[in-house]
Amino acid sequence: MKKSELREKYLKKREALSKDEVLTKSAQIFENFVDFFKLEKMQNVHCFLSIPEKGEVDTSLFVETFFKHQVNVFVPKIVNKKMISVTLTADTQLKKNAWGITEPESNDNTELNSFDLVLTPLLYCDAHGNRVGYGKGYYDGFFEKLTPHSIKVGVSFFNPQEEIDDSWEKDIPLDYLVTPTEVLSFGGFTSKSTK
Repeated sequence: MKKSELREKYLKKREALSKDEVLTKSAQIFENFVDFFKLEKMQNVHCFLSIPEKGEVDTSLFVETFFKHQVNVFVPKIVNKKMISVTLTADTQLKKNAWGITEPESNDNTELNSFDLVLTPLLYCDAHGNRVGYGKGYYDGFFEKLTPHSIKVGVSFFNPQEEIDDSWEKDIPLDYLVTPTEVLSFGGFTSKSTK
């Protein structure tokens, strides 16, 4: 299927989830994530702040756990139509932007391009790690600047089913996908099912 068709299909599927289902599935994704990825003090992790009104995977559990493990947390912010990375601490002042996304008030770009993990929002991911996002291209531009060792991890309520027919050579696939039932690897690493 084409990205536009998959975007429409999985937006509808996500909108059909109740708030309780979103929270339950988010907790399952979180458990699979922490079981699979070893968190260590001073790691650099880039993590999006979810938009509850859009039914996104709730990343608050992730952020709390990163702080508990003394992981350095960075979050995305759109400034002048580009995505930058801003440091997030427990004391960071946050506000909602025009799209309803909670983000730091600060525009201080860390200029970091090397992260141990990059948690990535998406609507759908196929069995090859190709991602369907919101279609704005912010993460595509962000991925291009990352060092090769930065591990790109998608989080999704849905397991891969359909192939994305219109991926092109500049699309940068994810390295892993975490769903409520499994962790899938796209880089030749071992996948771990929790079914």
